[in-house]
Order: sequence, then structure tokens, then C-alpha cells
Amino acid sequence: MTDEAVFGPEALEAARKLFAREARFLMGATRTDDLPPADLPEVAFAGRSNVGKSSLINAVTGRSHLARASNAPGRTREVNLFVLDDRLRLVDLPGYGFARASRSEAKKFQNLGRAYLRGRPNLKRAYLLIDARHGLKAVDAEALDALDEAAVSYQLVLTKADKLKPAEVAEVAARSLAQVARRAAAFPRVLATSAETGAGLAELRAEIAAACGLAPEA
Repeated sequence: MTDEAVFGPEALEAARKLFAREARFLMGATRTDDLPPADLPEVAFAGRSNVGKSSLINAVTGRSHLARASNAPGRTREVNLFVLDDRLRLVDLPGYGFARASRSEAKKFQNLGRAYLRGRPNLKRAYLLIDARHGLKAVDAEALDALDEAAVSYQLVLTKADKLKPAEVAEVAARSLAQVARRAAAFPRVLATSAETGAGLAELRAEIAAACGLAPEA
């Protein structure tokens, strides 16, 4: 099933209008105790280091520098929160699988992400970002286990899809979906996106709006 078949033009346009509203950085938290009250719906972006989380957040909100994108893996070491239209928070979780981080540092980041996933009753969905060129790797297994353990609905999102031919992207998406088919918390649809070309961003916006039960205000 394609995303175009799931979301019609009206839903895509409604999501576009929502994400055209004001977006701003709220805070970076190093402890779950520092997080804001759970008074707005949240969606979280997780993924291994350098998968393109910050770039995708910037692209989906139509901002160039909302989230700090870097070529240096492992830069996101906090739970970074962004507010969209004062109605929704986008959450950038610390990356994992960064070889240059010490084992103790890496564990600290992973535990912070796990604590966030377990402790946010307003978390509507997590998006696990996967580099389309590589697909799911062994390093992603721990993240999948953490999401399942937290019983958080999560969806796979392929990044950097512009680096592959459409048929190759479709093959990676199908293979990735099959790999998580037996995981109860996995949402049964994979999105393919590109922060460079904008491919898949309209569908991602619609997925987020639907997961949070939001529509743009008049």
C-alpha cells in the first residue's frame, strides 16, 4: 500500500498547513526530570548517529536551522524538544551506535532515550529513522527492543532515499517492514523520505498529524 493511497489530497494539504505554522526550539534535557509537563502530544525521532534526524526535523518543518544538523556523528546528546504551533512537540532523541563515544557515555545516552520512551504518556508515536542505503542493521536491534519494551507505537522511516533508485527504495522498505512484522508495537507502514529533495515529507507530516489527532486551526 502506498502512502498516497492512505492519505488523500485533503489530508496532505491539512498537514502541510499545520507544519507551516510557527516552530521553535523549546529546550534540551539531560534528565527526564527536566522535561516539560506532558500537556501536549509528542512524537519522537530516534535513530543511529548520522542517520539524519536533525536534517529531517528541519525539512519536515520547512526550517533550515531549527534542529542543529552536523556532519559529526553523535552530536545530539540530549532530548531536544521543538514546539509546533503550540499544539505539538517534536522530540529529537540522542543517537546511538556512535563508535567514538565511550561505553559509559553511550550507555548514558541510551538510558536517557529509554527513560523518555517509558515515561511520556503523551508520546503518540516514535519514528525510527533508517538510512535507506543500509536498511536495518544489527545496531538497530537494541532500539527496536527498547521501543517494544516501552510499548510505544513506532514507525520506520527511511532517510536519504534520494541516494537510491525508486525500485531499490521500494525493496529496502519491503525488507524493513518484513523484519519488524512480528514486533507488536511496529506500525505496519514504512515511509521513504529525503531531506534533500523533499520526497516523502508530505506523507510524514500527514502521519504525524494523524497520530496526534491534529488538524490545522482556521
